[in-house]
Amino acid sequence: MLMPIVDTHLHLVYRDRLSYPWLAGAAALDRDFRYEAYALEARRCGVTDALHMEVDVAPADIEAETRNVAALGAESGSLLRGAISGCRPEEAGFPAFLERQLADPFVKGLRRVLHVVPDDVSERPVFRDNLRRLAGSGLPFDLCVRPDQIDKAIALADAAPGVAFILDHCGAPAVRERAEHPWRDRVAEIAKRPNVTVKVSGVAAYADPLSWTVEDIRPYVEHAIESFGWDRVVWGGDWPVCTLTATLSTWLAATQALTLGCSQSERERLFSLNARRIWRLPG
Repeated sequence: MLMPIVDTHLHLVYRDRLSYPWLAGAAALDRDFRYEAYALEARRCGVTDALHMEVDVAPADIEAETRNVAALGAESGSLLRGAISGCRPEEAGFPAFLERQLADPFVKGLRRVLHVVPDDVSERPVFRDNLRRLAGSGLPFDLCVRPDQIDKAIALADAAPGVAFILDHCGAPAVRERAEHPWRDRVAEIAKRPNVTVKVSGVAAYADPLSWTVEDIRPYVEHAIESFGWDRVVWGGDWPVCTLTATLSTWLAATQALTLGCSQSERERLFSLNARRIWRLPG
C-alpha cells in the first residue's frame, strides 16, 4: 500500500477571477496556475490530499479566494481538503474577519506574508493582540519570513504561546549561496518553541535552478528536521513556486530521497500524519 501524501502548500492562480498585484513583478509566475494542471501531476506522484495556501491576493479578494478554492474542492474527486486564508492581523477589522473564517469549515488556517511588509508590522500591539485570538481556535498561523526575520517569528511565537505556528519553507535558507548563518542558529532557536512546526517546502526554489542536487538541499532539510523533531514537521509542494527550479514531481522525489534512511513511522509523520492532526483533516 502506498503511503498517503498530504501537500500542505499549494498555490492556485486564477487571474480572471482574482487580483494578484505582486505578480506584475514576478514575470516567471505571472500566468494562470489552475487546479487541473496541479492535480494531473500531483496524482501521478502520489499526492492524496492538498491544502491551498493563500497567494497574497489584493486584500479585497481574500475571502473570494477562499470561495474559489472551496468551489474547486467541492468537485467530485478533488484533492483539495481546505484553505489557508490570507489575513491582515494589523487591521482593526481582523476580529470580525476571524469570526467569518471560524464559521467556515473549509478554512483550516491563516497566513500573513511578513517578508513583504516592514518588520514593525508584526511588532505592533494590534497585530499581536489579534494573533492571540487564534488560541484555541484550531486555526494555525503560517509564518513566511526570510532568515534575517526569524527573530521576528520567534517573538510572535513567544507573544502568543497558545497559538500554533507553522514556519514555512524551513525558514527560507539561502541555498544558492550555500549560506547557513544566521539561518542555522535561528532555526534551532525557534524550534525550542513547542507551539511551532516547520514545513519542509520551498527549499529547492532557493537553489540554483540549473545545477542543484539533493546534496545541496540536504543540510537545510536535515537541520530543520533535527531541530524540530518528527512530530513537528510537515511536507509542502509549494507549486507553482517550485517550478522556478524544479517540477512538483522532482521536489517530491528529492524529499523522498532525503528521507530514504528514515523509518516508516518518521516518513508517515512528515508526509501525512502530522498534517492531518494539525489541520484537522480526515484520515
